[in-house]
Amino acid sequence: MTPSLAFPRYGDKQNSPQFDEYLQLILEERDSCGLTEAIRQIDALMVTVEPGHSRAYVGELCLMTPYHYLVTLESEEHLTHILRIDMNAPDILVREVKSPNTRGIFRSLNEVYPIGAHKPNSRYMGEVFRVTDAHSVIELQKGRDMRFFNQEQVRKLELPGNMAVLKPSPYTHNIVAYWERPEAEIRIYALGWSAIREDMQAAYLEAKEVRERLGLDRLLLPIDHLATRIYSQNREAAILEYLTLTSYYYWGSYDIVSENSSTNVTKSVHYSNELECPAKVFTAANHPYFVSHLVKRVSPTEQFVRNFGPRLHHLAVAVADGEVDGVPNIDYVVNSLRNCGRHFLLDVIGSKEEGLKQIFSSASEYSSLIIEYVQRFGDFQGFFTKSNVADLTHAAGVDESLRALEAESRE
Repeated sequence: MTPSLAFPRYGDKQNSPQFDEYLQLILEERDSCGLTEAIRQIDALMVTVEPGHSRAYVGELCLMTPYHYLVTLESEEHLTHILRIDMNAPDILVREVKSPNTRGIFRSLNEVYPIGAHKPNSRYMGEVFRVTDAHSVIELQKGRDMRFFNQEQVRKLELPGNMAVLKPSPYTHNIVAYWERPEAEIRIYALGWSAIREDMQAAYLEAKEVRERLGLDRLLLPIDHLATRIYSQNREAAILEYLTLTSYYYWGSYDIVSENSSTNVTKSVHYSNELECPAKVFTAANHPYFVSHLVKRVSPTEQFVRNFGPRLHHLAVAVADGEVDGVPNIDYVVNSLRNCGRHFLLDVIGSKEEGLKQIFSSASEYSSLIIEYVQRFGDFQGFFTKSNVADLTHAAGVDESLRALEAESRE
């Protein structure tokens, strides 16, 4: 296994001396105790939606991504819809609250934020990692003062019983879960009654027919990265915490001065191909909101966190390199989806000469998540160019500001 500190570092963002010191200590100790080897890829992503919204959201995901509806697991207060591409890419678990009166810790993470409170059950929850030895991983993490829900709490939360679930991060409000699964075995979630629901299957087949008719199936690839937005003061702590919880390494950080923010990337030690294990990106303002009037620069990232809370902002779907009738695949995908009534925050940005093209969709009405599409050309290895990420951040900030105004008008 390659040591976690052996990878090259990219970017121009300056970290504190303390960050660099703890980064080295955390990764060296993680390697030496066996955690890096024991924690493997992301097996599943968990998202919660409001009552009655899952049918539309499953249809949306099955049109805009390469996912397929597999089955629904029904428990007392939740329906959990399993979406899958194959066993080489993470599943998506769309968790629907049956009653608007259902309360719990994940709802409470929304309710203290002005826009988040309008859809209290709508949020990305976190990632489930496959581990080779769950008992040793859990005991090692408890020794690092990581706090897990106990089995009774997992049961009350109606999460799969074959998972060990950490309590939400104070920095990202996301959770990390572990489960032991031999790599050759299929994923099976220990939760509720299993059935293929007619409404979910109909939404999936309708979306799949459109996807196939437009030729998107051969162009859309699995998830490339997951991007979380956090408060400025929590940037370094959030990165180091995630590296403690996973087998990821620190790829690097870029300073986006024009948007008063930085983009910080972590990647899997075990899987160089993000399509097998998505990268995890942390975006944070360079300055906290209360000095914006002094530095004369507002941060869209900080504004997002103040309105929605720390949370996942977007998931990025990779687009195959190539062209359709002389048009880059990403342009073809976006034009096709626009013709289906899907909205985007800006035009496709970037170029073949720069190495990649990218775009943000409008935020989902059901999950509040943006879908990013990214096409790399040739052997381009990065996640963005600085001009691209500045344009994307600005476009998202304009959209989020409008949603904040709409939320205020409803109060």
